[in-house]
Amino acid sequence: MKKWILVVAASFVLSTAMAQDNPYIVKTKGAKDVAEGQHHDSAEAEPTDFMGKNFRYYSMCDWKVGMRFMVVPDKYDLLVSTFHDAITKKEVANGILRHRIMVYQGHNMLSNGRVHINFTCEEDGKSYYFVQPWGTFADYCYSKSGIPTLAYLGDVDKARELLMNQPLLTRTQHFRVDTEYSSDAYREITVDKNMLVTVKAIGVGTRTCPVKIIVEDENGNQFYQNVAMSKTNSGLRDESTSEDADRYSFAGSFEFLGANMTVSSNIREYLNQTVHTKYSTSMSSKGSGKVRDVKVPRFTGFIIDEITPVRNSKYYTLTMRETDSRRVYYKDVVFNEDDIDGGASGARDDFFGYLFGMGEGEARNTSKESRAAIREGRVINGMTKEEVELAMGEAFKKSFDAEGNELWMYARSNDVILDVWFDEKGYVLQAKARKATDEPVKTKNTGKRSAKSRAGGHHTNTAKNTAKNAAKPAEKPKEKMAEGEF
Repeated sequence: MKKWILVVAASFVLSTAMAQDNPYIVKTKGAKDVAEGQHHDSAEAEPTDFMGKNFRYYSMCDWKVGMRFMVVPDKYDLLVSTFHDAITKKEVANGILRHRIMVYQGHNMLSNGRVHINFTCEEDGKSYYFVQPWGTFADYCYSKSGIPTLAYLGDVDKARELLMNQPLLTRTQHFRVDTEYSSDAYREITVDKNMLVTVKAIGVGTRTCPVKIIVEDENGNQFYQNVAMSKTNSGLRDESTSEDADRYSFAGSFEFLGANMTVSSNIREYLNQTVHTKYSTSMSSKGSGKVRDVKVPRFTGFIIDEITPVRNSKYYTLTMRETDSRRVYYKDVVFNEDDIDGGASGARDDFFGYLFGMGEGEARNTSKESRAAIREGRVINGMTKEEVELAMGEAFKKSFDAEGNELWMYARSNDVILDVWFDEKGYVLQAKARKATDEPVKTKNTGKRSAKSRAGGHHTNTAKNTAKNAAKPAEKPKEKMAEGEF
């Protein structure tokens, strides 16, 4: 037993020296290079989820020759052996292979029915194998039992590709700091939630949490989290749960800015969906290289392209394309009405469910010309009353003349009134601005409406009616509100 302990200790010293030059072994600033034998063992919690489309789970049945793993034994693995030397057939202590990179070379079945899962070590070029402990290869590989000590480097490499030097937000307050360079010793720290950090290094964590992500805050402080991505060979099952499991998943620890993959699944369902505004609202839009605030009318259709969390808040920025113009708009919303800034006194249209309806809504029944005028806040002949309200809002006064034509009045700037006349069918005959001191007048030749406007769902016989009305002398509306006025 003493001889075995000495072998383990010697192999640990050798592997520690190799780790100093291994790019997959990363440490936070301040970790000390202490003498061997003085390290502290750490217990790893088990994460429960992974980053969907970017990290695919590979069952052993799907492993391809060339897939790379690293031997990362925990304290219990140092007392046993996972691999055999393919030449000598003897067991090799995990302490000797610690931090070695093993390249998968397939499997073979022996005449006695045992299965060997084969690897080549990148560092020494030797061949090693793992003896499958039970069952057929198919039974074993689909069980998620995997091979002990091996952390899948494909997840680490993919995380480096996606996250290195990227800004993130912390989603938990609990992280770790390395305390010793030559061991896995660490101490727990508490940081602010929703803190802006930058990814500084990504390496190997543990078998169950293979990806170690080191981040740095704005003050230069570094800390890390070991997280599970694809769960390839991690030994975790999809139904695995623990009280603080989310802390050890990527989405539970970090918010990847600009990445919809980290938005919760119920919110992510709105991506690529068509929606329409149920009320007029302010949005931001980029035009001529500048972002400016614009007023967007009701029933404007959009396609949601991106949903991005807003730093230090419960808001999300929607990036949307207007369905007709394809112009890009931005709107900050919450998906829970209780999260509105200012509570009950906050802006009601900050709540997604209040502001947006699914699909194109009534915008489908609006002609292209009318939609263009609505976006610009203009009124054109042939518009319906609903379209005028979309473009202008509620009129401050409504009245009728003797012929049944309706007049809506809108107050503009500089003491200007916009008079909008409708025929008896409810279509715009005329929109004319005047001084507030002048009387409203309906001019002649208001009976023409474009064919394009009629194609937008309006009645086609209106031109005949409006021509008849236009032939009559124009009358001023009555001074007092007539019966039936709004």
